[in-house]
Amino acid sequence: MRQEQGAGPQVTGFSGTGFKVRDAVFPDGVILTQEEARTWTPPAIDALAVADLGDALESEPRPEFLLLGTGVKLVQPPAAFRRAMEERGIGIEAMDSRAAARTLALLRAEERWVVAALYPLG
Repeated sequence: MRQEQGAGPQVTGFSGTGFKVRDAVFPDGVILTQEEARTWTPPAIDALAVADLGDALESEPRPEFLLLGTGVKLVQPPAAFRRAMEERGIGIEAMDSRAAARTLALLRAEERWVVAALYPLG
C-alpha cells in the first residue's frame, strides 16, 4: 500500500474495478478534492458534463486543473466538456484511471491544487 504524501486524499490502492482511499473503497469511481474523497458514479464518457462533477470544482482557491481518469484506457472527453472547463479557467488532463491516480499522488506531494475524477477500472 502506498503512503500518502502532501495535502489532500489520494488513491492508496486498487480494489476490483475501484479505488482505495485510506480505509475506504470506492467501487464505482471517485472524485478527489483537496478536502475529501467521494463516491462518483460517472456517466458514459461521451455524455460527461461539468455538472456531473457536482461542486468539486468550486473550491477556493480554484483547482489548477482536473485530472480525468477515463477507466482502463485513455478516452478523450467530449469537446463540449473541454470547452466548458476552459470557460471556467480550469485545465483538464485526461489519462487512464491508474495513471491519473499515480499522477495525483505526485502532484499532491508537490502541494499542487488539483481535483481528480476517476472512472472505474472496468
